[in-house]
Amino acid sequence: MNDIEKQQNKGFFGWIERVGNKLPDPVMLFIILAAIVIVISGIAGATGLSVEYFDAEEGENLTVEAVSLFSAGGLNHIFNSAVDNFTGFAPLGTVLVAMLGVGVAEWTGLIVSTLKRLLSNVPAFLLSAAVIFAGIISNIASDVGYVVIIPLGALIFAGAGRHPLAGLAAAFAGVSGGFSANLLIGPTDALLVDITNAALNSAGINYEMSITANWYFMIVSSVVLTIVGALITDKFVEPRLGEYKGDYRPDFESLTDIERKGLRNSLIVLIIYVVIMAFLMFPQGAVFRSFDEAIGAESINDFLSTGLLLAIFLLFALPGLAYGLTVGKIKNSSDFVKGMTEAMSSMGNYIVLAFFAAQLIDYFEFTNLGTILAVSGADLLESIHLTGLPLVLGFIVVAGFINLFIGSASAKWAILAPIFAPMLYNLDIAPEMTLIAYRIADSSTNVISPLLNYFPMILIFAQRYDNKAGIGTLVSTMLAYSMAFLVTWSLLLVIWFLFELPIGPGASIAL
Repeated sequence: MNDIEKQQNKGFFGWIERVGNKLPDPVMLFIILAAIVIVISGIAGATGLSVEYFDAEEGENLTVEAVSLFSAGGLNHIFNSAVDNFTGFAPLGTVLVAMLGVGVAEWTGLIVSTLKRLLSNVPAFLLSAAVIFAGIISNIASDVGYVVIIPLGALIFAGAGRHPLAGLAAAFAGVSGGFSANLLIGPTDALLVDITNAALNSAGINYEMSITANWYFMIVSSVVLTIVGALITDKFVEPRLGEYKGDYRPDFESLTDIERKGLRNSLIVLIIYVVIMAFLMFPQGAVFRSFDEAIGAESINDFLSTGLLLAIFLLFALPGLAYGLTVGKIKNSSDFVKGMTEAMSSMGNYIVLAFFAAQLIDYFEFTNLGTILAVSGADLLESIHLTGLPLVLGFIVVAGFINLFIGSASAKWAILAPIFAPMLYNLDIAPEMTLIAYRIADSSTNVISPLLNYFPMILIFAQRYDNKAGIGTLVSTMLAYSMAFLVTWSLLLVIWFLFELPIGPGASIAL
């Protein structure tokens, strides 16, 4: 074992990596976890475990009981829902469709040539910051960042002669750890604000939050998280990973004349495509605009949530086709299909992993264990009787822990909002402040949660560059980002609270 490997195995993070990598193969681990959930559900169901909470949408108190998967209904669910769980697994279609387009661009050589052109003489810190910032901004397009920015982050770092896993980690930190931050208002803002308003109204509180409620704070958060993430990447993650010794070797040869011509042609196609898409998206009454009830006007939020994925596929496939035709990589239709086929062949491990991950996530939801955990955690915090800033910080800790078990931001907030939004309102803390605290907690621990829908995909991407990378490798690498984001973001909130700064247009910290 060399000095770098010895350094990697030292300390807390080294211990996490060693323990995590001694776990069974990720597929087997999801099978084991699913079995554990089945057993726990049986015990919880037999003991009548239940919780009661107020449902804002229904406008009444609901009692949620643990459902046993050992029961007749539970066993029927296990067998009858397996295929639907797999085909309905949200990241599956997103990943495969996006990878079709990325596969064409990668197979033809467009991505490598583009990186050669762009990455010459780029300072390390700026490269790290750019990758993280791109990840943060990508959440305006919902989950697209997971399947575009994260694999590109690894390729960008590799193309710059840096460790690809550091690039993957930086991109993952931006996309998932910084999920709630952005410079723009997006679908997530509308969804969470709607849930908050419903929770307040159901409690008899006549208060209406705007979709821009957290805008100022999130703009500053985007800058702060970019700086913090870049520092963590350059000063901790990459040095800890050491010298890259994997099989992937980027091509450092200078661009040939034909490759430069290919880049020019692909850029022309890209510009034409972007202009067409802009015409379809942005003018008043454009094809992809629809009425958004949350803001009372036309928006492209529906397109960003559901239609953007096909647009991303074309964004990579069309320039990739132009490049391939120019350099001679694509001579006929079979060659074009070959690029997509090779991309899909590399996703075999992910498809297997996705099947079992989908079952585990479904079991956790079906048994109501996630809801019971969330309500129990909220009740515990409420019983401590904290007030003011300590209560807000305590809420961040509890919500961050719950986030490890319930990945969906909206589903989790639908459970927590009816409890915390009225509770903090009655303690003179504005709902806008409560929502910020929730968003900090919901984002910061995403990157270390194996129950995050996209976690299996990130692991497969990591194994492209290091076939020995396991859950321990990924969690130990991302834990530094999670801790840094949680602490820094919370401190930023403390500063905002102490100086009573506006957190959005017309939105304040206290009532």
